[in-house]
Amino acid sequence: MKKLVLAATLVALASVGSAGAADLPMKAPPMAPVMAPAWNWTGTYVGVVGGWGWAQTQQLDVLGVTTGGYTQSGGHFGGTSGIQIQYGTWVFGAESDFSWSHINGTVASGVCAAGSCFTNLKSFGTSRTRIGYAWDRWMIYATGGIAYGRVNAGQDACAGGFIPSDGFCGTHWQVGWTAGAGVEAWLAPGWSAKLEYLYMDLGNNYSYTPVVPVYVNKEQVSLIRAGINYHFNWGGPVVARY
Repeated sequence: MKKLVLAATLVALASVGSAGAADLPMKAPPMAPVMAPAWNWTGTYVGVVGGWGWAQTQQLDVLGVTTGGYTQSGGHFGGTSGIQIQYGTWVFGAESDFSWSHINGTVASGVCAAGSCFTNLKSFGTSRTRIGYAWDRWMIYATGGIAYGRVNAGQDACAGGFIPSDGFCGTHWQVGWTAGAGVEAWLAPGWSAKLEYLYMDLGNNYSYTPVVPVYVNKEQVSLIRAGINYHFNWGGPVVARY
């Protein structure tokens, strides 16, 4: 009888142990890898920008005789600054820049008393809005706003600032609009590089000079330029959502 009681007790204890083991918590599955945070475009920035430009221009005299359209080309270099804020993958901002340039062209024409005329875009600037789409280190953007430029136009004999008695020269500011697009990428925390195209239409302008006016017709400029920006970010990285 004692043996039967002992056997029953051992069986009961074994059953209780098995039930307890079944109630033990399972080992947690391994954690999914944490995605790296996205780069944050929110903040202000300053930078340098430079590249190449070309333009179309023409001039006419007081009788309406035109030189015909001719091409300008040359380099430019300057500085830029901006502010932007990122909402998810969209980036909204405003940017201003100013550059010194030598986008120059000449044409031989009877309109010009010295035998040839020139037009030189000596400097220009823009104030624009930007709308971008960002992913990882990259952002593509469209931009547009106001453009202005300092245009020197006249005869080749005036290029050094001398105004002959039988010729004409003039330097003036023209204001118009600009639009373009570009791509920008992070190089390292705080530093980004960009490549962009801008089209500027600086409109028409009369430049009154001692003898006859110079008419710069439709100063239309295309710019290809690259830039490096340093960013003052606000609040650290934007955490990507999946």
